[in-house]
Amino acid sequence: MNTLINFIQGNLNLITKALEAVGHKMEVIPDPSTVHFHLPGDLSVLVHREYDDFIRELISKFPHEEEGILKFYGTCWKIFNSLNSLELKSLEEPLYLFGQFFQKPLECLTLAYYLPQNAGDIARKFIKDQKLLSFIDAEVLCDRHFGGINYPVGGVGGIATSLADGLVHKGSEIRYKANVTNVILKNGKAVGVRLSNGKEFFAKTVISNATRWDTFGKLLKDKELPEEEKNFQKNYVKAPSFLSIHMGVKASVLPAGTDCHHFVLEDDWNNLEKPYGSIFLSIPTVLDPSLAPEGHHILHIFTTAGIEDWEGLSRKEYEQKKEVVANEIIRRLENKLFPGLKDSIVLKEVGSPKTHRRFLARNDGTYGPMPRGKPKGLLAMPFNTTSIDGLYCVGDSCFPGQGVIAVAFSGIMCAHRVAADIGIEQRSSALDAGLLGLLRWLRTLA
Repeated sequence: MNTLINFIQGNLNLITKALEAVGHKMEVIPDPSTVHFHLPGDLSVLVHREYDDFIRELISKFPHEEEGILKFYGTCWKIFNSLNSLELKSLEEPLYLFGQFFQKPLECLTLAYYLPQNAGDIARKFIKDQKLLSFIDAEVLCDRHFGGINYPVGGVGGIATSLADGLVHKGSEIRYKANVTNVILKNGKAVGVRLSNGKEFFAKTVISNATRWDTFGKLLKDKELPEEEKNFQKNYVKAPSFLSIHMGVKASVLPAGTDCHHFVLEDDWNNLEKPYGSIFLSIPTVLDPSLAPEGHHILHIFTTAGIEDWEGLSRKEYEQKKEVVANEIIRRLENKLFPGLKDSIVLKEVGSPKTHRRFLARNDGTYGPMPRGKPKGLLAMPFNTTSIDGLYCVGDSCFPGQGVIAVAFSGIMCAHRVAADIGIEQRSSALDAGLLGLLRWLRTLA
């Protein structure tokens, strides 16, 4: 997985909060940078851990846009500070919203103003240089973290292991290799799930971490698609999946001082969102050498790819295509960053969108939704509640969308909304009905 799954500062440090909730804490290593961008026209921008260092570097690349840079990133700070000042819970729970508004009215009004907007539109209010705007568009594709990122010692897999151990210690039961094939409905209410082996489990609440397409297209395949989901699928399409390459290489191929995270787009800004156009690279052993044998590094390389490019192939054709595409990606990294990379490889594994679909059970291997047209802000996305009583959705196809912090926020919001609905948190039925109705109406305008 991308090593930008990490620990940050403030109220948005949701992974640390989740671990604390189950009695766990992880040792972390600070990363001196967030990501190093290698862009067309030999533009190189390092996103430093310290915000002021990053701003100085960006202004040095675009001195004529100094005022616009300061205004745009100043606006980003205003939004972040407003969000970071609030206790993050469900935006579908009115008592929480009213409480936060009375405590922090200015911050809430700031968020209410900016949430329906997208970052690109905000940037274009202050900045005119097309190359800089393209950089900001590329930057949006990468997670950005206040206070820098901190990498968990032993690798990001330790996060899931620690959460699972903590949940079990708190009294939960986790069933592995339990393939859910259906959500069970009774009188229109979700009451349980059915596994592929025929076993059934019943509960007051069912929470689906599958995508909206999988939840309503597969787990509820015998039920007519609710109007809200029709509207969602009308406004959003499945974002592409990824081609992933995991490699072990000889350490000598990496120059001294190599950064952990890289984003590569060599020749043409128009390739930014095209399949295989841009390359993401993480080298976790730069921060934690214990992850690989002495004298070696781990590289995780990934690039966007659509599953339609991988369908209809024989097994032999499929394996050959993986090799051809992977070798081209490696060649590009050789030319841009690491001469001799191919000859340094001691281990290589390649995964296609079909790999993501098979092992992660995600529709077409997608990593979430993206707007069919111009983005209309985050509030156009569905939240955790659904039109089916007792069924909730969580993950990247719910507000606030893709990205580690966004998905963690989705989980926090869902837990709070469920807790209110089952009586653990305070709630008001009348206010609930009004707020949920308003949110659904707003989504019909998207």
